[in-house]
Amino acid sequence: MKDRARARELASEFYRKGDPTGWFEQLYREAEDGKSTIPWADRRSHPFLAKFGQERAQLFPGKQALVVGCGLGDDAEQFSAWGCATTAFDISPSAIRACRKRFPASSVNYLAADLLSPPTVLRGKFDFVFEANTLQVLPAKLRTQAILNISAFLKSGGELLVIARGREPHESEGQMPWPLLRSELAAFTAAGLAELKFELFPDADEPDVRRFAALYRRP
Repeated sequence: MKDRARARELASEFYRKGDPTGWFEQLYREAEDGKSTIPWADRRSHPFLAKFGQERAQLFPGKQALVVGCGLGDDAEQFSAWGCATTAFDISPSAIRACRKRFPASSVNYLAADLLSPPTVLRGKFDFVFEANTLQVLPAKLRTQAILNISAFLKSGGELLVIARGREPHESEGQMPWPLLRSELAAFTAAGLAELKFELFPDADEPDVRRFAALYRRP
């Protein structure tokens, strides 16, 4: 089981201060100083992303890809390796600094940016967008705006892959990271996207955790 104690402590502290996303930078800065660990940083691309890549390998070269909440950069580097012109952003400047340090020769365009108020230059630009595990660490009241902003990154015909912890309506959301209800993902179709595929699967590293994987396309 991954140690999330410090992340939860910081999240609670910043929520109380009215800054529900400020804790990300604090955690990454502590990790940079060797004082904390990033519980979601596996230093490898997401296993489910490989499946997505296998199905679309011939489509990637020369396309524009975006990774939302890129963390330490492994998913972004995977898209780059597939031949995509890749942009990746995270709200934490320390995370972006870590990406550039880990991959000094990378062609990925790493940016410090806030999903809740993203740069307008990213709107309608991307053929592929990948979001894994960001929505589940945002309070429920912020998720709809985050979903609208993620959806807006896609150009016409672009595809979005979303991965998040999932739960049934009768189950408690528990502690952060909060599992999402499938009904919450309906905000993507409300934003104009078409759902192409939905899967529920057990987490390979945490068998008691179920995850949603949903694929969308902008008409």
